[in-house]
Amino acid sequence: MDPISIDPGLLQLTEIVLTAEVVNTNPALEVNDLPVSIRQMFCTESPGVIARPVVIKEGVLKSYLPTLAARRIIQDEKNSYLLCNDLGQFSVTAFTPALKWYYRHVGPAKLMQNPALTLALETAGEQDVNYKKARANIPLFEDTAAYLTGKLAAITEKSESFKEAADLVVPYAPEEIEFSLSDLVCTPDQLGIVRKVQISLENQDFLRSHRIYELGRILLVGPPGTGKTSFALALSRSVHMPVLEVRLSMITSQYLGETSKNIDRIFDLAKKIAPCILFIDEFDYIAKTRISDDNGTMKRGVNTLLKCIDHINLIKDQVLLIGATNHAGMLDEAAWRRFDEVVTFTLPDAGMREAILNHVASDIPCTIDFTTLAARTEGFSGADLRMMLTEAIVSALLAGRKEINEADVNAGMELVNRRNLVRSGCA
Repeated sequence: MDPISIDPGLLQLTEIVLTAEVVNTNPALEVNDLPVSIRQMFCTESPGVIARPVVIKEGVLKSYLPTLAARRIIQDEKNSYLLCNDLGQFSVTAFTPALKWYYRHVGPAKLMQNPALTLALETAGEQDVNYKKARANIPLFEDTAAYLTGKLAAITEKSESFKEAADLVVPYAPEEIEFSLSDLVCTPDQLGIVRKVQISLENQDFLRSHRIYELGRILLVGPPGTGKTSFALALSRSVHMPVLEVRLSMITSQYLGETSKNIDRIFDLAKKIAPCILFIDEFDYIAKTRISDDNGTMKRGVNTLLKCIDHINLIKDQVLLIGATNHAGMLDEAAWRRFDEVVTFTLPDAGMREAILNHVASDIPCTIDFTTLAARTEGFSGADLRMMLTEAIVSALLAGRKEINEADVNAGMELVNRRNLVRSGCA
């Protein structure tokens, strides 16, 4: 059959029915063996859990794919391997011939987006497909916002304590984070920490069997705008863990009487959501409180936080704890010793500034010499450089252009310098 004459709807319907057949005959397959487009259709009873046996009905298809005229397609296509019975249920007449027919018409690139069918074809002896690579091609369900939202809802609806804790954190699913570590300009030391975390996760059973637990508590230190928060969020995508972000100043200022309880609740929630990253921003607030605040409730809250950190780790609890501070010098020894790793974030040197500029402006039309611009931006943080280029783009658009020039960059640089003067109190 000429590939051009194949109805795309027939190929779509064939994929769905073949996938249902594979899933029903192989109980080891799970949600991450399904292409993203049909996961919800196969997981009708509980998000992320395949409802077996999967039965493809006309009504179900209309619910999820209203434009797919499934019954008409079967009637019109003389060479279809599909049947629809009087109950509106679809089936395949001969599985292996149908699978090979589908593969001939879609090719390996399309098939490798469906791990279940890739496994079936690989088992049948096809050399040009690989199940493990197909699994790596598609997003994990555990990385989705649907997974995180469902998990939070299941936990919080049964516990008022967890519900209160959820109100104190900002959750991010990996898919909700729009950048990865490859989008950041990281130092070798920073990338080394990432590799340590990945290796620890890959070898959890070994580490647990040897009682090696002092891993996975990381402190990020450095001036504002140097990428600490971006690093913590981007790490989420590399290790396939959602992030629960909490700011200490918010908890201690808004919930003074409940500070200790809320800190306990947040750590308990992280263990319940695990695997996850618990990201504590403004960690220097601990030091400020211990040094300058004589409020007994507040100090008890700080002590509770330190004790909670003592009782959480990556290997036992599958919680990666990341703290961030702009003022490392303020942290006392009690806070420092809670962390297994300290990662430094400094203002970028000329080479890093040039790399950041090239990366941020990689797809922006411009006539700028970034080597020269990097030399002119001494003292700029990564955030400053991004803000400068954003303002340069706006300047160009206001002038009716979509290509930035030196004048636009100067406008951006002036904005950043003005903001930094105000922040330093020199304006």
